Amino acid sequence: MISKGPLLECVTNFSEGRDKDVIDAIANAVRQVPDVSLLHVDISPAANRTVMTFAGKPEAVAEAAFQAIKTAGERIDMAKQEGVHPRIGATDVCPLVPLANMTMEEANDWANKLGRRVGEELNIPIYLYEHSAKAMHRQALPDIRKGQYEGFAEKMKQPEWLPDYGPASFMQSTGVTVLGARDVLVAFNISLNTQDVDKAEYIAVRMRERGYWLKEDGMKTKVPGLLPKLRSIGWYMADFGSAQVSMNLLDYRITSPLKVWETCKAIAKEIGVELIGSELIGLMPEVCVLEAGNFALNGATATKQETIQKGIEYLGLDKVKPFVAEEKVLEYALQKAGWIQ
Repeated sequence: MISKGPLLECVTNFSEGRDKDVIDAIANAVRQVPDVSLLHVDISPAANRTVMTFAGKPEAVAEAAFQAIKTAGERIDMAKQEGVHPRIGATDVCPLVPLANMTMEEANDWANKLGRRVGEELNIPIYLYEHSAKAMHRQALPDIRKGQYEGFAEKMKQPEWLPDYGPASFMQSTGVTVLGARDVLVAFNISLNTQDVDKAEYIAVRMRERGYWLKEDGMKTKVPGLLPKLRSIGWYMADFGSAQVSMNLLDYRITSPLKVWETCKAIAKEIGVELIGSELIGLMPEVCVLEAGNFALNGATATKQETIQKGIEYLGLDKVKPFVAEEKVLEYALQKAGWIQ
């Protein structure tokens, strides 16, 4: 990416996907900060979750994130929140992603500044994760989220689960927030032609890096997953009336959407299930779509635009909901906002 200065991205996940007024208030809190562009808002009523992607100058992104977390804490009551997506707070997770002309260490500095401020000024317990984690057992988001909102008050009583910043007691209305510097992540969900969540979970555990436990003759054996740098779960997504394999691709260079799609298709075939389309939450690097397009073209000559369209079609990105490349491809959204050339 060619950017004139340091460029930081924030992909904040809020535990609200149904109340438009609340979602608009959080989005406006981001928009009011100069030198920040709100690139995309992804809303899921069934998950009761909204993902907002914004980018800009690092200090401005940190300020926008603070204002968004503040607004979410004021407008979302976690004691009344429900949805299929795992969650532990009104602002569930707030990652900072260095995109251009800045290092991961610099992004980590901003994560710590933001976490300290949120903890001190908003009284929200903050847990640092990924590159900002201060202990290995707190590096992965699923490990921090284990027990979810309902079990977190008890979890916080354990010395190893005291927050990095903010109060050491559970805040019932806001819950807690996970925050930290990380690499670009692709949130990619594949819809199946079934409503059977067990089948989605069967596929998910075989694909994900952590694998699953196999029980035979009273013995448990850990079976590794097929794809490195992949986290996945199976759930029912009422937004589309189908079971989904919901995934986070932690490093798209190692495990790409194409590799995930092909692996998911092969496992699904074993159990008599077909893929009907996919859903991208937030944005995706251009190379992910180009890889799928080139695979689909199988050596045929095509323009870049045609290759992008082939990639969208092959991954089923426009099958369950609209997919506009100018809005969903990271580089295109940044170009439109004037942040990169």
